[in-house]
Amino acid sequence: MHDKTNYITPQGFAALRAEYDHLMGVERPQIVEVVSWAAGNGDRSENGDYLYGRKRMREIDGQLRRLSKKMKAARVIDPSQQPDRSRVYFGATVTIADEDDHQRTVTIVGNDEADASAGRIGWDAPLARALRGAAVGDLRRVILPGGEKEYEITEIGYPAGAE
Repeated sequence: MHDKTNYITPQGFAALRAEYDHLMGVERPQIVEVVSWAAGNGDRSENGDYLYGRKRMREIDGQLRRLSKKMKAARVIDPSQQPDRSRVYFGATVTIADEDDHQRTVTIVGNDEADASAGRIGWDAPLARALRGAAVGDLRRVILPGGEKEYEITEIGYPAGAE
């Protein structure tokens, strides 16, 4: 995390918490049980259940540490509470058009929630950085791996708040 704030939506934080709880409450106890049973079977050097179980337990413990760090560094931002909906900020769903008038809609989410195939781009992605603070009608240049592109912001939306 490098002492950097990790912005995340409430849904993204809930997903991290759910994964942590599942690993800690379901998977890890199951593996501990398998390892304990396998350890009681004698020679551990050739005991596949024991060796696999120990390896899997290390993987789970590593993932729990990573999730814990992410949750500690997380700053939950609810996009539905954004007071200025005329500009692109965290959580905005933005429709952009390139020079060829191809439209694309993206939602700016936390880096841990990014899924480009679903149109969710991380807050620190080049496109998201270029769009920050933009208003409808603004043009923004983005340097992408395929070269530089210019986009026009055609629409900005935020989730509806709980009124």
